[in-house]
Parts: sequence; structure tokens; C-alpha cells
Amino acid sequence: MIDETVEEIQEMQTHSSSVVAVRATRALEELTGREFATVEEYVRALERNGSVLRRANPSHASLQNAVRGVVEDVTDADLESVAEAKELTRERIDAVVSRIESAKDRAAENAVAHLEDGATLLTHDYSSTVIEALERATDAGKRFDVYVTEARPRYIGRKTARTLAGMDGVEATLITDSANGFALEECDRVVVGMDCIVDETLYNRVGTFPIAATAAQLDVPVTVLGSAAKIVSEGFVFENDFRSSVEVMPEPAEGFDVENPAYDATPTSLLESVITDEGRREF
Repeated sequence: MIDETVEEIQEMQTHSSSVVAVRATRALEELTGREFATVEEYVRALERNGSVLRRANPSHASLQNAVRGVVEDVTDADLESVAEAKELTRERIDAVVSRIESAKDRAAENAVAHLEDGATLLTHDYSSTVIEALERATDAGKRFDVYVTEARPRYIGRKTARTLAGMDGVEATLITDSANGFALEECDRVVVGMDCIVDETLYNRVGTFPIAATAAQLDVPVTVLGSAAKIVSEGFVFENDFRSSVEVMPEPAEGFDVENPAYDATPTSLLESVITDEGRREF
């Protein structure tokens, strides 16, 4: 399970950072089904596999914090047996996963009051928190028109568009990334998720920065949704993920380079607000 999860994260088959963090943390449960002669041997295996999972995507603050939290809680404990170590691992995994999922739920619920009925929105990429917020808002009787950018080069926005198309109360329209300026002229608000906010910078799927900059020029407010745990001020240095050039251009590049960054950096000065499980904060 650990190897499969690492591969899944590296291939970005799971797109939401909250889901990635849960998958990575749950993958550690595999170790509780293996045989170990001593507590020390078990702890070394936990540390080693935790590092492997974290290296699968060092840009995900939620993944880093979740896996590190489980491993540190177990390694710092005074354990007398392998069975006790395994039980503590299961307990800490359940606690971390519960915290991630409940934080996402509360952030989505907090966002509902700030999503105006009848609004035209624009969203980018795929955010499970944004999806849940729209689900909760439509369940409350609200209706929205939503522009969804394609999120090249892996076209993750198509997943969002398909999800929204099956939601009562949402009229979804898929557009190219470069058409965001055209669509924003009709929009009341941009709503996106986040990988993390570090100091005064939002890191999110590449393409977020130009959308936020264009929205600022057109006086369209930008709201970011996500867990408060993704807002970090120390102990984490963001590392961008540069993916294969084949995603951008399948044929060989002759005489030029192809770069494929997964994330970009948006100054928080371009944002109106961030809504988390702890409430709403304006910038």
C-alpha cells in the first residue's frame, strides 16, 4: 500500500491536497500488519516509510505535517512492546485523519454564508473543500453559475466540471486557462482551494497566480478555502514540484526546453479573504 500510495501521489492521481494527506497517513497502517522483532525495528521502519511518503511530494504542507505528526508521536513515546507501538500508530493515524477531514468540513460549512445565492463564480483546478462548500450551499437552496478552468497540462479542471455538472443548483462551464480574463468579466467571485499559505504567499496549482492578478485588475474578489493547518509561518519551506515535460508536449523537444511546474506563488495581497475551519480572515 505504501509503494502504491507513493506512486499515486507522484503521478497526482489524487488531486486534492487534503485527500493526499489522508491517503499518505493511512498508508502507514500497512506497517501494523507486518512482523517486527523489536520496538526499535518497528520504529525505524515507521520513520523510513514516513520519509518515503513525505518525499513523494515535499510541496504538500498538509501531507508533510500529517505524516510527520504520526511518526513523531510514536517515536517519542515510551513503548514497551511492538503491539503497543502498532496500537499507538493506529490511534494517531485515526486522530490525524479525523482532524484533517473535520477541518475540511468546517471550512466548507464556514464558506456557505459567503457564497451569495445566484452568484457567478470561477474556480481553478480541483479542490475537495470548494466542492463540498458548493454542495452545502446548494443543499441550502442556493444556485450558482460556475466557470471552471481546465487546469493544464493534466486537465484536472475537467474533474471539477464533471463533478459540478452532477450537482443540482450549479450550472458549470469549462473554459481554457487562458480564457479566465474573458470569464472573469462576468464573475462575482473567484473561489479556489490551497496547497498552503506560507507567510504572505499562497501556493496552489499553477495558473492560480494569473487568475488572481486578473481578478484584482477587474475588481473581482478572490476567496481561498482550506484547513487552517495549511497556513504555516515556520517549520516548512515550500518546494515546487516540476513534473515531466511529456505532460506539456508528448513529442521530443528539439532545440528548446520544456518546464512544467505544478504550483505557482500568489501574493496574499491579491486575495480578498481565506476561509478555514477557524473562520474567515481578510487580507
